[in-house]
Amino acid sequence: MELIKKNLSDNMVIIYEDESHIRDDQALRATWSIKGRQKQIPAYGHHATVSLLGGVNIETGEFLCMETNQCNAHAFLQFLQYTLDQYPDKHAVMVLDNAKIHRAKVLQPFFHEHEERLTLVFFPPYSPNFNLVERIWGWLKESVIANRFHANRKELRESIVSFLDYLAQFPEKVLQRIGQIAKSESIYIQNF
Repeated sequence: MELIKKNLSDNMVIIYEDESHIRDDQALRATWSIKGRQKQIPAYGHHATVSLLGGVNIETGEFLCMETNQCNAHAFLQFLQYTLDQYPDKHAVMVLDNAKIHRAKVLQPFFHEHEERLTLVFFPPYSPNFNLVERIWGWLKESVIANRFHANRKELRESIVSFLDYLAQFPEKVLQRIGQIAKSESIYIQNF
C-alpha cells in the first residue's frame, strides 16, 4: 500500500472492491428488550438474496455499488466499466481479493484496452480483513438484516437502496467506518 501511496497522483483514485450476497436470513444479533420479553422476528420459510458488487473510494468516501443476478466475471466486467465511467478523467487503482472472477480470461481484452486507466492491486490470499469494503458490507448487513424482517426480495432491495442513499448523503461516515487501515498491509500490484 505504501508503494501506491508514494506513486499516487492527482489523477488517480483508489477503490477497494468486493462482492457480497445480502441474504434476508433474519440474522439475530444482541439487542435490548424488556426483561423477560424476547424480541420476536418473524420468518417466512425462505430467504431472499440480493447480490452486489461494491467499491469504496478511500479518499472521498464515495461508495459505488451495482446489483447483479450473479457475481461472475461478466458482472465484474460491468462493474469495472461502471467504475471507469464514474471517474472519466482518473486512473482507477482497484484493490481487491484474488477471486477467480477478478482474473478470468474474458476480462483480459478489457484490461488491455484500459491499461492506461486501470490498475488492479491484489491482496495476499485469504486476507479479507485487509479489504476496507468488508467494513461497509458488515455495516450494511448490521443495518439492513440484523433483527429485521423483510417479507420479500422487493422489501429487502428497498432497505438496501435506503442504506446506499444514506452512504451517498454522508460519505464522511463511510470514511469513519474504513478509517482503521492496517499499517502492515502487503499487496501485489498487477498493471494490465
